Order: sequence, then C-alpha cells, then structure tokens
Amino acid sequence: MTLVPWRRLSSHKLGFFLVSFGFIWGMMLLHFTIQQRVARPPTSMQLREQILMLSRQYVRTLAEENRNTVDGPYAAVATGYDMKKTLAVLLDNILLRVGRLESRIDLLYNGTRGNATNRTQLAQELLNGAQEQCELPERDGFPHCEAKIKWMKDMWQSDSCYLSYGVDGSYCSFIIYLGEVENWCPRLPWRKKADQIEGLTLAEIRTDFGELFRAMGEREEFRWMMMRISRMSNTWLEAIRTLAEKQDLKHRVRKKILIHLGLLTKESGFKIAETAFSGGPLGELVQWSDVISSLYLLGHDVKLSVSLPELREVMKKVAGVKSGCPIKGDKVVDLIYIDIVGLTQFKKAVGPPWVHYQCMLRVVDSFGTEPEFNHAQYAQSRGHKTPWGKWNLVPRQFYTMFPHTPDNSFLGFVVEQYLNASDVDRFREVKRQNQSLVYGKVDGFWKNKRSYLDIINKYTEIHGTVHGTSTSNLPSYVHNHGILSGRDLQFLLRETQLFVGLGFPYEGPAPLEAIANGCAFLNPRFYPPISSKNSDFFKGKPTLREVGALNCADGLKFHFICCQYLEPYLPYEFTCEGMLQRVNAFLENQDFCHGQLPWPPLSSMQVLMAKTSESCRQVCQENQLVCEPSFYQHLNNAAALCKTTEVRNHVFAPAFDSASKTCTLQGDFLLYSCAGTHSEFRRICPCRDYMKGQVALCRNCL
Repeated sequence: MTLVPWRRLSSHKLGFFLVSFGFIWGMMLLHFTIQQRVARPPTSMQLREQILMLSRQYVRTLAEENRNTVDGPYAAVATGYDMKKTLAVLLDNILLRVGRLESRIDLLYNGTRGNATNRTQLAQELLNGAQEQCELPERDGFPHCEAKIKWMKDMWQSDSCYLSYGVDGSYCSFIIYLGEVENWCPRLPWRKKADQIEGLTLAEIRTDFGELFRAMGEREEFRWMMMRISRMSNTWLEAIRTLAEKQDLKHRVRKKILIHLGLLTKESGFKIAETAFSGGPLGELVQWSDVISSLYLLGHDVKLSVSLPELREVMKKVAGVKSGCPIKGDKVVDLIYIDIVGLTQFKKAVGPPWVHYQCMLRVVDSFGTEPEFNHAQYAQSRGHKTPWGKWNLVPRQFYTMFPHTPDNSFLGFVVEQYLNASDVDRFREVKRQNQSLVYGKVDGFWKNKRSYLDIINKYTEIHGTVHGTSTSNLPSYVHNHGILSGRDLQFLLRETQLFVGLGFPYEGPAPLEAIANGCAFLNPRFYPPISSKNSDFFKGKPTLREVGALNCADGLKFHFICCQYLEPYLPYEFTCEGMLQRVNAFLENQDFCHGQLPWPPLSSMQVLMAKTSESCRQVCQENQLVCEPSFYQHLNNAAALCKTTEVRNHVFAPAFDSASKTCTLQGDFLLYSCAGTHSEFRRICPCRDYMKGQVALCRNCL
C-alpha cells in the first residue's frame, strides 16, 4: 500500500486512507487468529469481509468517541491537521508491530510486503511537526516561553487535560497550546486568532445609574459609596457623554468584570463600611466608588462581591477543580478588580486554577508595590518581611491612588468638587474668610503639634473636623465642627483660605479637594524622610518610597504662607472625565495575558542615563518625563547597549558600569524597576512624555 503525501490528501482520499488504516488495524486484531489457522487459512473472501467489517466498526466507533470532544487548538482553525495528527500518533504507536505482522502475512499468502520503513519515516516526520510552520516568532514580552516548552515536553502527559486541548507530544502542539491557551508564548502568525471581535458583544456607554444602584442597594456595605455616586451622578453622566464626543468609544469589547472588595468582607476585620459614617477612613471607599462608576458607565458587565460566599458563587465553575489546566468554555470573567486583602481570599477560593486568573488581576493598591517586593524570591533574598507583597504579578497590575510609583499603574480617583444643582448659586456666593481648616479628623493626629498651630493661629482663625469624645490634643482656640457631611465640608472649604496638614495622614484625597475649592495647602515635611525603614506606619509596606524629604537640621520645619485669593484648581486626571479616559485606556490597551503589547507606543520613549545611586524614576522626573517600565524590554538588548555584557536578576538592570565599560542586562522581566538603584552602576532608563493633566497617558496613547 502506497501512502499519498499529506498535503495532497483530499476528503475522499482521507476516507480511503481511513479504510486502508482500518485494514492494518484489522490485521493486528486477526493476528492470533491467523496464527492459529496456519494449517487451514481462510479464503480471501472471508478475510476481506472480516477486514471491511472491522474497518467500518473502527471508523464508526472513532467518530462516536470524538463527536462531543473539543479538538483543542487545531479545531479552531480548520487546518485539516487534527485528523492527520491523530493518525500519525496511532501509526507511530503500532507500525513496528504492523511490520512484523505483515512479514508473517507475506509468508503465509505469498503477498508483497509493503514498505513499512517509509511509513514509519512519514509518521515520525508528522510527529516532529513536518509541513507545519512551528518556528517561534520574536519572543519579546514572552520571557518564560522556552522554559515552558521544555516543561511541556517532559510533563504533557502528567494531566489528561493537555490531551483534550490537542497536545499530542509534538513540538508544534506545545507551541500552539502555550500560545493560545496559556499565553506563555507568542501566537504563530499562520494561526487564525480565536479572539477576534466578530461575534463578541460590544460595550455601549451607559447614561444612568439605575442598574448599578439596584445592585448596590441590596448591601449595607455599599451604602456610603452609593451615596457618593448618587451625589456626583450628574457630573459622572455629563463626563461620559463629553468623553464619547471627544474620542471613539465604539467597537470596544464588553468585558465581564468581577469587583471583589476584600477590605469590606467580615473576614478582613477592618470594619471600614461600619465606621464610614462615624469618622472612619474613607480614602479606599472614595477610590472604589470611582472605579465602580467608571467601569459601569463605560458599558462593561460588573459583578460586585463583598463576601466570601459571593466570591465563591461567581467563581463556582472553577472552584475546587484539582487540575491546573484552564477551564474550557466561556470564561468566568475577563478582568478582576481586587484589593490586597481580597487577593488572598481569591487565591484560596479558586484553588489550582488560580494561575490562569493571575494575568486578569487589577489590584487596587493605595501605597504601591515595587518590583523587589512583588518578586517573591527576590524579596526573600533581600530580607523583606511584608505581608502585602510576593505576588509575582507584573508590577503594572497594581493600581495606585496617586502617581508616586511609576512601576505600577496610576488609577487615581475623582475629587468631589460640585454640589447639587440647588446649591450651586449659593456655593458661588460663599465669601472667603480669614480662616484655616486642619487636615486631621482624629484627636491623636494633633498630638505634639501645638507650637506649629500657635504660629498659624497668629494669622488666621483655625477650624477642625475632629470626631469622637476625645479632643484633648486640640488647642482651645480651634473651632471644631465634628463630623461633617460631604455637602457641608464643601461649603466649609469654599470659605477657607488655608488647608493645614499635620504631617499625617501622609496621603489622601482631602488636600486635592481643598485645592479644588480654592484653598492653599500647607503641610510639614520631614528630615530624615519617612519610609518603611524608620516608620511604624510604613513598616511592612511593599515599597521603599520616601515621604517628605527636606534637608533641615532641626527636624520639623515650615514656612507660613500668607494666603491671598486663589482660583480653584483641579487637574484633569482627578475629574470624572479624566478618570473615565484613563480607565478606558487601561481596559483597551493593558493586556497581561497575551504578552507585552506595544503600548504605550515607542514613539513616546526617551532613553536617559542615570547617575550612580540614582533611580530611573528620579532621572525621568528631573527631565519632566515619566519612567515607563513597559519599555525596558526594548532596552534590555546586548547589541543595543555594549559589546561586553552579563545577565543578572537584580532591580538595577539594565545598567552600565563606567569603570569596566560593561553592561548588565536584566534576567527576569518581573524585576524591571523604575525604583532600583546601585552605587556602582548607571541605570539605563526608559522615560516617556505625558499628556498635560493626565500623567498616566503619553501624548500618543489614545
């Protein structure tokens, strides 16, 4: 029997091949029968009938077994390789025995022996990926691809789920699986993309909050946030309409987004929702309110979770699955907005399939997580003891409240500036008074600040909003208003000239709210700088960022500013429209599941050389630019840097050693860091420009 070349195998020839293959299979099954009947061989007609019967039975059974089977990556592209692969695997498994069987049949019936050697060679070529273009394309953005291929080569039979995705032991099946199912490798260019926009639901902007309010109104945990959203609803709705006029918001895929707020679960123990109306911390609730509003108005499907039962219900399709393979069928979610507390809860609830949801995470992280704390092994080697780090995510998956950590993404929040329509006229008529308002609603914040406040009191009347029964640290001259509603606070800020910080809280929305209402902001600065090295508050936080550096010899210093009338000022990025623009840009361009996309565009990159002991964050900022970690992969190139190089897994790489004229390249993409420094190496820094009033986006990012 002569085998025709695969590339010329038409459908009727394939059917003929199946029957012919059935002949070989039938010969094996008849092996022992033939052996026993050597003395009295059956007639040729009898053998023919048995072979045809077994061939038909084999093809029918094979069809039934595969009727409801998803044929893995191959089925998605209609390349015709799926049956070829199946037959090749079977051929390779039995051809040696078939060869021996044919020899015996030839001796018994004086037939002509087929060329088993040729058939064995063909099967082996098919298994090795012959006639399939499986050479890996450029692997920028896929640093673990080669290691994953090696792992698959040894372990693809360790779990039956790999077979169900079409992995059959061939190099090409490894590449296709790792490129299209687990996304560790680039997709082969000749493969049809399975995630094209055709057939997908498109996102349409929403112009009312009815559906969201119905979902939030069922839970007490959302009461404060719902009140904030309701109070700002007119501004939000005007902003989404205006943004839709300025830029194209059509042709966007509607995403299924899970929002899990671990800090509001009972298991967290924080009781933030319970204390929101009695002076508790509100910064996180402000940011989450604005995240939820943005995702909803941009037209995506949002599921809210503030309890472990709700989380398990959303993820029930994958929770408890023992296999580490991805779950087939529709994805449970496309993106997951979550906080650090929720990360631990999510990982425990999902189990082994957690690894396939890591790339979908967007972690709302007020203080930021620097790469050397995020990388578990590196953090361990540096002795960092933090309960908040070691997640091994791409650092840009952490979303910060302020743009202080360029390794992360600046998510931000909205500064509440306007009141209800009935209050607008009255708000405009409010007169500035010679008064200051102190930023500190807890009595303990005022401790040891008397001399500082005494000087301010010489020039202006001081007001406060301290809650609780204890006000022992407040000087007697302070006019304390207690807890104020958002509306009343806006009026108080409008008639105030100076907003006074006490040094703590270190960060929060309030100073921006004050500036947006026309106040000047006065805040102490510290020497030495406050950081996780010398502050109980920052201890354990996954950052080495320093707060309030000022080279003063005698500790806390300030210079009183005599206030004049200031126009209210609010950067675009802290408006509803600015946040909608930023969130939409992240949704459409940040993809951590399919390698590193070319965003921001390389046209915005500017390469600078830092001094020794200077970080890329510093050198970019000094040049009125922003460090952009997504560009590091383009700089981490031996040919582009210098002839003599070494590779190290350290946060200061890539870098240049002026003394030895050698370059150090980065060996682990999770350690690309804008914050890293070295006393002997000069860092090679990727900086970018930015839009005025929108530092998270470059000028050509939209």
